[in-house]
Amino acid sequence: MPTMFSVKGLDELVRTGGSCRVAVEVPSGFKPGDNVRAVNINPITHTRLPQYVRGKRGVVVEDRGVFVFPDTNSQLKGEKPQHVYSVVFTAAELWGPGVNPRDTLYIDLWEDYIVPEEQAS
Repeated sequence: MPTMFSVKGLDELVRTGGSCRVAVEVPSGFKPGDNVRAVNINPITHTRLPQYVRGKRGVVVEDRGVFVFPDTNSQLKGEKPQHVYSVVFTAAELWGPGVNPRDTLYIDLWEDYIVPEEQAS
């Protein structure tokens, strides 16, 4: 069952912040240095996968740990804990030619949002 917060504790949660990190053992599918591609999905429900990275190639930089998957949790379909990875994308990959070739974007992505580059074709 998804975690729900009471109205009584809401002010404290907003003031101090909250985390959806969970202490669950889940095998990781990726490691730093892995070449990945963000999946190209267009769900009609909640997602935290930005459109501008969908279908784009990046490199895993860090495993941030295991967190509740917001796509299922927001629909009350379970927490589906999984690893979140910091993935770096070049500006050219995201926005095409004409950008500074040194510019990059780091974004944290849940494991369901990425696939190995060789599987992306």
